[in-house]
Amino acid sequence: MKIITIFLIAVSLSMDAFSLALIYGTQGINKKDKIILSLIVGIYHFIMPLIGLSIGIYITNKLIINASILVGVILCLIAIEMIISSFKDEEERFLLTLPGYLIFGLSVSVDSLTTGIGLPAIAENYFLTATIFSITSLIFTYLGLNLGNILNKKYGKVSTIIGGSILFSLGIIYIFK
Repeated sequence: MKIITIFLIAVSLSMDAFSLALIYGTQGINKKDKIILSLIVGIYHFIMPLIGLSIGIYITNKLIINASILVGVILCLIAIEMIISSFKDEEERFLLTLPGYLIFGLSVSVDSLTTGIGLPAIAENYFLTATIFSITSLIFTYLGLNLGNILNKKYGKVSTIIGGSILFSLGIIYIFK
């Protein structure tokens, strides 16, 4: 029964990665970058619960800014960059670089940090649980990127603008959550 609970939590933690990867995928990411971004998200989803397990309570008590506000601001900044970059002709955009991927991975993994605080209540083997979180988020991210890429091929720049607008709206929701 615990493995089902762990898997359901892993799917829940992966849903934001999927939805944002869907939006990110509208930028026409190549296969190599899809794999890199998916791996980054998977690694974050492995590390963050373990960090949350060990120091999460301390971080939560010491943060001056609410984690939801921080995620919201990051999402809004990514969205603005996405919308602006859709009007640029240049191929290399910030979001499609390693720093952009790292910020993306962090933004979709913050909830894993807070989940790590409650990890002892749901699991006994923390590394196995973090591995399940990691693999699930990696798969969901890759699927989202592929679906977003299909939308990009079908609708072009309009899909990127719509995706950026949705992402900005999600950022605002996080800020005022």
